[in-house]
Amino acid sequence: MTDDKVKRRLTTVLCADVHGYSRLMEADEAGTLRTLRRSRTAIAGLVERHDGRIVNTWGDAVIAEFASVVEAVQCAVEIQQEISNRDPDPPQAHRMRFRIGINLGDVMVDGSDIYGDGVNIAARLQELAEPGGVVISGSVYDHVHNKLALGFDSLGQQPMKNVAPVTSYRVTMGGQAAGRGSLPVNESRSEAGAQRTSDRHEPSTWMRSALDRLANLPRPIAAALTISVFLILINVFTGLHRIWFHWPVAALLFLSILRTVQRRRPVSDTKEERPTNRE
Repeated sequence: MTDDKVKRRLTTVLCADVHGYSRLMEADEAGTLRTLRRSRTAIAGLVERHDGRIVNTWGDAVIAEFASVVEAVQCAVEIQQEISNRDPDPPQAHRMRFRIGINLGDVMVDGSDIYGDGVNIAARLQELAEPGGVVISGSVYDHVHNKLALGFDSLGQQPMKNVAPVTSYRVTMGGQAAGRGSLPVNESRSEAGAQRTSDRHEPSTWMRSALDRLANLPRPIAAALTISVFLILINVFTGLHRIWFHWPVAALLFLSILRTVQRRRPVSDTKEERPTNRE
């Protein structure tokens, strides 16, 4: 009797494809094919470095599997970084970006190929990813969220064609979601807290305005006003049944104005005397 039993195994499946591949081919077939080949070579090298293997490369897609969930996610992040760094600012019409989906699931094994929902879910997750981004299933998240220095944005349960809804997460890299400008949840909360702390220590708008105006006044007047405010506060706190601050305040202001005028007078006098000297 022949053994027709289907072989199965639990594995981590990475599915990647090129965003807008048909548009790229229409714009430049030869150039797109060259870029795709270079990208596949880079992907193959990174997959091998993380102890994975390429399962298939049909069309513009790449399917790989890994024994380690952590290695699979690390590989996906490095793939996106490598491809982005190779040609960071090409013409928009020739810009090639991959979308990557990763799932941990049970697959059927047929020689070197793998099949089943484990692969299909990875392909559906890839369709949810932004260009240059990575989306993982909840099963992958459970294994890596506390092992990698990455952020994860929950996308909730996403409906998928021919597959039951799967909880998914967007991977954020270097403080930004791949393909987006959003911050990881933890970093957003930290920055918001830092902003609130900064706001508590900064002076209010009216106080900053008063200090700026005081700094622009002549020094004698600014000093007189400062002392006057101090005297008024003393009078307020010692009781307003007897108001006495107006006399010293008036004297201070008179002396400060007089001193300011005297400082400016020699300059004007000199300007007036110059024509007389020339005569």
